[in-house]
This record gives sequence, structure tokens and C-alpha cells, in this order.
Amino acid sequence: MTAGTSMDGGDGLRALEREMARQHEDALASVAAAAGRAGVIAAAIRHRKRLVLLGMGGSHAVNRMAEVEYRALGVQAVALTLSEQLYSSLDLAESAVILTSQSGESAEVVRSLGALKGRDAAFGLTLESSSTLARTLPSLVGAGGTEHAFAATRSLTVTLALHAAILAELGRDIGPVLETLKAPPTVDVGAALGLLRDCRTVLFSARSLRGLAEAIALTTMELGRMPAYALEGGQLRHGPMEILGPEVGVVLFCAEEPAAALNRSMARDTIAARSPTVLFDASGQDGTGGDVTLRLPPASGLAAIFSMLPSAQRLAIGLAEQRVKDVGTPKRSAKITRVE
Repeated sequence: MTAGTSMDGGDGLRALEREMARQHEDALASVAAAAGRAGVIAAAIRHRKRLVLLGMGGSHAVNRMAEVEYRALGVQAVALTLSEQLYSSLDLAESAVILTSQSGESAEVVRSLGALKGRDAAFGLTLESSSTLARTLPSLVGAGGTEHAFAATRSLTVTLALHAAILAELGRDIGPVLETLKAPPTVDVGAALGLLRDCRTVLFSARSLRGLAEAIALTTMELGRMPAYALEGGQLRHGPMEILGPEVGVVLFCAEEPAAALNRSMARDTIAARSPTVLFDASGQDGTGGDVTLRLPPASGLAAIFSMLPSAQRLAIGLAEQRVKDVGTPKRSAKITRVE
């Protein structure tokens, strides 16, 4: 079971499949089209050396993925939810600001724009060129237009690609990112789905790839209507390991990174606690790691994230298919959240 999904599902599932089928092509087109404005954004970041990344839901998870890369370039970057910024504000006076929203229309986005409009270092990342966000702030607009499926899939890939375009203007080599987008690796998630089938909840964790863990946990909750958690690896060590056991699955993400050995030791300990453990492994290190190890070509940073995203999306959708009949059809939510 390579895909983890079936084409005979309902409209919600078919919408997810359509979005995922085009995400890499749209991401490459987004990078190619972004260079001019990405250079302007990069200049503002370079001048201030401080960057606040604002978003909600999947957009916040994307910012969390990119946050690590900006910090690696010496930028004091922090990703905050828009709701947090609205009610316990960080002073933005000395910072460049990037507001990420695939729709550009959620309640928190619209409320926040009043304070950001007219600032010379405030920018947007969105998929919708006619959105309130794109009309209010100078914005990078991803290729392909609005994402129609409920859970974020293509929007994650495309908005992260827009961050990659900015990072390239800041001097980051995104050659490995582009190569991964041109030929994304895939792994068979069938064994992982079988391992996690009887788990009542799944815990997603990583070190440098913590934003990816947060994105896939969110997708799992939205589509599977099941409890799922995302914890940075060190945070998992500090107490929450008490929840581990046969009914609590663990999915770990590991890249070529200084903390690779810590990810692998975590896998050993979650297995010892009898939690079914899946390891997405792009570390290049020998050994299996998890009960099921999904091995990808060695990669770091955004290239590792882009290499893991398609299979991680398949895993989340497959978990949902095991638990609900109408995957991708929300009961209590909407694609665009218009109420705080």
C-alpha cells in the first residue's frame, strides 16, 4: 500500500488527491515567479535581522518549518500564531514581518492587517491573489490558486516554496530543494499504517523538523477526527513520555542534523515503552531506528521536509481512512475560519 489512500473515496478525499497531484509542479512555478518580490522581502529581513512569522493552522506550521532556516542564516526569527499576536502582542517595530495565509481571508488575518498596513517591512505569503491579504500587503502569491480540499496539503508545499525563494535571496543554496521538488522521493507507508492501526492516538515529534511534525499532526486530527499531538523532541523528553504505551503511536522525523542521534535514541525509548514507532529517516545513518523505518535519501533542512511531505501526507490520510468514512469532509470546521 504505497499511497495509503484510495481513489474510490468521497468528494473530500478526491479533492485531497487532486491538490497533492499538482503540489510539486505548483511549488516549482512559485519559486520561479517569486524572485523579484522575494528579493525585496529578503532585503528588509537582511536590514533588520529580525523576523516575525505570523500564521494560523497549517500556515503557522509552514512558518515553523521555515523558522529554522532563517535562524541558520543569522536572522532572529520567531513564528507566532496570529491569535497570540492579537491578544499578547510582540513589539514588531524593529522586525520584518511575514504573514502567511493560504486563503488570505481568515478572521485573524483580516483583523491583523489593520496594524500591519503601511509598514515598509510587512509582507504576505498566500495562494489567492485577490485576497484581503494580497490586496493589503506586498505579497508573494503561490501558483495554482486557492486550495479547495479541507486539510492543507498543496498549500503547505507551495507556501514553503515561497519561503525557499526568500531564503535563496538571503544566500541559502536551494539547489537541493529544487531537485527534490522535481523528483520527490516516495516510500511505501503501508507497513506504517498497519503498525499504527490500533492506536487510539499518535504522537508526532522531531528536532529540526518540528514544524513538519506539527503540520502532519494537524492533518491527522482534521481528517481522522482523532487525538494527535506534536512535540519538539526535547519537550517530549520532559515528562510527556508518561503517555507512551501500546495504544499510543509515535511518528518521528529525522534529517541530516546535529540532533540526528537524539531522534534515534528517542525511537529506541519509545519502542522500549511499547509504543508502535515509525521513523521517517533522511539522516543517512545506518540502522533501522523505528519498528518501521521509512528511509529517504540523506537530506537536511527544507530539502528533507520536501522529501518527506508527500509520504507523510499519505500516512495522515491513511490513518484517517482507517477511522472515518468521509475523509476530507469536515463536520465542525470550514476551509476558511471566519470566526475567532
